[in-house]
Amino acid sequence: MLTEARKKQLIDEGAAPTEVDREMRVFFHKKLSDGSLVQWICEDGGAFAATGGIIFYELPPSYANKSGIKGYITNMYTAPAYRGQGLATQILDKLAAEATERGISQLWLGASKMGRPVYEKYGFRMIGTFMELNFAHHQE
Repeated sequence: MLTEARKKQLIDEGAAPTEVDREMRVFFHKKLSDGSLVQWICEDGGAFAATGGIIFYELPPSYANKSGIKGYITNMYTAPAYRGQGLATQILDKLAAEATERGISQLWLGASKMGRPVYEKYGFRMIGTFMELNFAHHQE
């Protein structure tokens, strides 16, 4: 299900389809198994509706992020029939809760044109070519 959703997301973003199923399955298995990826899936009576994940990266500590750990929001995709119903925001809430539990203060992502308004409404701001949410300030 994650592989199929990821492929649809990439196509929606303008990527030309190629054979990547095996690589995606290996990636998802490895990252879900080692805990560096948390992925949520919304279903409606067994039908796929939406998904979103967070990958945890360890970077050197900084003044703004003492732990150095950031959460990268990825694999955000909502099936066309379920768009505009707030599922992406609900998934972001789940991912933000996971980040909070791990003591993470910053989230970042690369937004598609379609997703950018959702992230801006959530509090993400453009920083160069990525969007970032200073999570400690967002929660206050």
